[in-house]
Amino acid sequence: MEEKTISTKLIYSGRILSLREDTVLLPTGREGKREIVSHPGAVAVIAETEKGFVLVRQYRKPVEEALWELPAGKLDPGEEPQKTALRELAEETGYKAGKLVPMGMLYLSPGFSDERMYLFAAEELEEGKAHPDGDEHLQVGFFSREELQRLLLEGKIRDAKTVAGLLLYFAKSL
Repeated sequence: MEEKTISTKLIYSGRILSLREDTVLLPTGREGKREIVSHPGAVAVIAETEKGFVLVRQYRKPVEEALWELPAGKLDPGEEPQKTALRELAEETGYKAGKLVPMGMLYLSPGFSDERMYLFAAEELEEGKAHPDGDEHLQVGFFSREELQRLLLEGKIRDAKTVAGLLLYFAKSL
């Protein structure tokens, strides 16, 4: 069931991702081509406060829509996922976590990307002031568990990391 890489050709390298084309040897002995997006990885944080679960709303240009999402962000080179999670939660929401509980790792689109999404539950939260990156325009919102369950079932939360993170959190807290 494995594919052996015969050659790799870099197509594009940018700030956030790169694209390469791999020629692979298939299990049948034939050759195939694979277009692969490489990404440094990211984190998403489930933060349940006294006000409710914290989500951020931001406009996503690729889908031309503003989405409610878990606070999240890209790993910096050499950065541990836990450090990224603490940084992104504070930047996007103002909340500082005294403790992070690992919830798992997901591949978001393994058909064409190697991106790994690390999920964390934030605990021992302390409220502060958000300071998003200069190119981020975020709205912070608070939702009860019941509201989120309804929005998930109605298909109104469509961001994959948020759907997976919330469902995993809800399942683990039963």
